[in-house]
Amino acid sequence: MFKVIPWLRRATACAAVVAGAALVGATAALAQPAAAPAPVRVALIEGLSGPMGNTGEAVFRNLAWAAERVNARGGIRLADGARPLVIERFDSKGQTEEALSALRSAVDANIRIVMQGNSSAAAAALIDAIQKHNDREPSRQVVFLNYAAVDPALTNERCNFWHFRFDAHADMRMAALMEVLRQDQEVRSVYLIGQDYSFGQAVQREARRQLALQRPDVRIVGEELHPVARVKDFLPYATKIKASGAQAVITGNWGNDLTLLVKAARELGFEGKFYTFYGNALGAPAAMGESGVGRVLAVAEWFPNVATAESRAFYEAFRARFPRPADDYLHMRMQLMVEALVQAVERSAPRSGGLPSALALARALESADVTLAGQRLRMRAADHQAQQPLVVSVMDRQGQPGVPFDVEGSGYGFRVVRQLNAQAAEMPHQCQMTRP
Repeated sequence: MFKVIPWLRRATACAAVVAGAALVGATAALAQPAAAPAPVRVALIEGLSGPMGNTGEAVFRNLAWAAERVNARGGIRLADGARPLVIERFDSKGQTEEALSALRSAVDANIRIVMQGNSSAAAAALIDAIQKHNDREPSRQVVFLNYAAVDPALTNERCNFWHFRFDAHADMRMAALMEVLRQDQEVRSVYLIGQDYSFGQAVQREARRQLALQRPDVRIVGEELHPVARVKDFLPYATKIKASGAQAVITGNWGNDLTLLVKAARELGFEGKFYTFYGNALGAPAAMGESGVGRVLAVAEWFPNVATAESRAFYEAFRARFPRPADDYLHMRMQLMVEALVQAVERSAPRSGGLPSALALARALESADVTLAGQRLRMRAADHQAQQPLVVSVMDRQGQPGVPFDVEGSGYGFRVVRQLNAQAAEMPHQCQMTRP
């Protein structure tokens, strides 16, 4: 059960404390016995309302469940006793300025670990703000864990010691999709469409580059960038896609920007394929329906239909914790990120007791290496880019071979068509990191 109360400093943010198998309000932390060790507190800065609020709530369910499992096994074990992991919610409303305001509130509340992901623009602003804060106030330094902001620059030319990315960046995801498109001889023309900010621009740039390398015979018959989370009707865009004669669409769109796009394409009778980063949930499969079978592809670090007993049991446990109609967009990388955080806190905490400094925690995160449900993630210290397998799947009917699980009760799931191990998914970097 979730119990959420208003955040004391801002009416727009709220806090949730993860304890055992339940989440309770932030007041529960205040009600602990005086002798109880202080919890390990994490600020989730995310768009929890507005047009992309569903994606933020999906993140929170993932982090809540990860923290519940940590606390159920006794919490984070330190020299002076076990401590619970606490997730405190700060609603950025999907706006960069609100995210920066939330960061200030989190720091004022004495929180030293921040998590964010749904917007590379917000992530870039948080990285810059955290660097300035940490330089200015070394006694109150902050560490930033990024689970979804995948602009490649964030671990390349804009890499930062205090920032750690636990998702594959856009170039890595595109390379995985190209492993499939390279062999898809049905596709001879593509349309590129994306959100008009750093991430969407990076996706289109890499799509052009990799198409030239992998499939020079494929023509790009159209390119489009549209405002993020502001388009209500994608029919004009879908009309241009269909008129172009494209046999496939390549897009990094996420949230409602993807759902509305594929819905409009279906309504117009577009019969091409969709090569996507995030087409496997948050309404997209239901919006596409039968027309998406065999034609909507997605890439991720893991899918529920990965054929291992460990994976199946893990997904079934998540479904039991969050029964439908809650969405079932389970992010393995977020589960691994929390495990990496716990590992790093335990390794870097003083032997005399107490919590580690942000600097000690960051140094421990550089060597994070965790495994969960058969999935391994390790952090590359040189650029703070997580390394893990990548999987490409295609939409199919539930019950077909390789599709035991559907998505969001839609009757459609995603069948694995290509798996890359961490070594195959890895890419070189251009990071020249300045360390404290």
